[in-house]
Order: sequence, then structure tokens, then C-alpha cells
Amino acid sequence: MGKSRQQETSTAVTPQRGVRLYRLLSLIADSSRTRQTLLKRLKVDLRGFYRDLELLRSLGVEILSNGDSYQLVGALDDALTKLPFPDPGLSFRDALLLSQGRTTAHRKLRSRIHSFTGLTSTDA
Repeated sequence: MGKSRQQETSTAVTPQRGVRLYRLLSLIADSSRTRQTLLKRLKVDLRGFYRDLELLRSLGVEILSNGDSYQLVGALDDALTKLPFPDPGLSFRDALLLSQGRTTAHRKLRSRIHSFTGLTSTDA
């Protein structure tokens, strides 16, 4: 059986890695940066850098590499829609409250809660 869409997008990252991935995308969004510059700015070793790069690419973020230089293909905002957010440590009640809005993010959270509990927004 194939993976559901929800399973494909549920990559968990630690808060430290989430910040580092965000910073990496921000650094390469506007201009090409050398690997050495990125290693220094991100305070990560070569192995960690390549692991982060591999994760971003597996999430569908397109990064152009030319020798030892890297640049984001497309808009930073588009890449951020694919970047997983670290666990914010919300209580279940917090999540129920946050799911009450009208935006796409609210609907996504509401759908996630429904998949866990069967609750609809009127039940909560």
C-alpha cells in the first residue's frame, strides 16, 4: 500500500535542527553561498550539512549546487511551506483552540485532530 499524504509530510525535527534548516534556507535564498561559508555560519560539520541538505531535498526543496556553492531554487516562502516545524509542545486543549480559525493552517490542524479523535470543530 502507498503512503498517505499525511505520512509523507510528517517529518519530525528537533528545535535546534529546525532553526538550522530555516537559517540554511534563508542564507541561500537570495544568493549562492559556498559550502565553507555555510558551515561556518550554521556552526555545523560537513556530515551535518549534507544530512540537512539531504533532508531538505527529500522534502521537495530544490537546491542548486554548483561545485561547492549552493542556492535555493524558487522562493523562500515556497520552501518554508515544505519545512517541518518542531514540536511546539502544545497541550491537546491548546491544539483544539488553535484549530478554530478559518485559514488553511487552522483547517489542517482541525483535520489532524479529527483523524486522531473523530471530533469535529462543533464537538470541541
